Amino acid sequence: MSRSRWSLLVLVAPAVLSLTACGRLFPPPPPEGEPVALSRAQAAVTWTDRWGGTLELRPDGTYTADRACADDRRESGSGTWSQKRADEVGGNRITVEYGTAFTSYETLRKGGTLKLWAWIGDPDDGELCVLAAPVR
Repeated sequence: MSRSRWSLLVLVAPAVLSLTACGRLFPPPPPEGEPVALSRAQAAVTWTDRWGGTLELRPDGTYTADRACADDRRESGSGTWSQKRADEVGGNRITVEYGTAFTSYETLRKGGTLKLWAWIGDPDDGELCVLAAPVR
């Protein structure tokens, strides 16, 4: 190997190893779908995640969760939820207060399915929490 290739390898290898050890360079994209602004009635349904957890949002602003995915944990219990227009993402942001913590989910629609989604932990970890419900 030529001297210039060795020099390049010596410079690039530590950078690649550090980035690999620290996680991804960029977070993966959000789930498939288009941002959608949901009415309160459209949001007030039972949402289900891929592990069978559920989040039932009620029109009166209360919810019941059974092992629903949230930012970096599974949540069960009850409490309140709210929504507001999120112009920067072109849809709604639905915030669920899980005790002393909260998760803000963004809203999407893909075909006949509505989705709530949030990152699980650090976005660089690449894990998503996605709850789905059929379009009514």
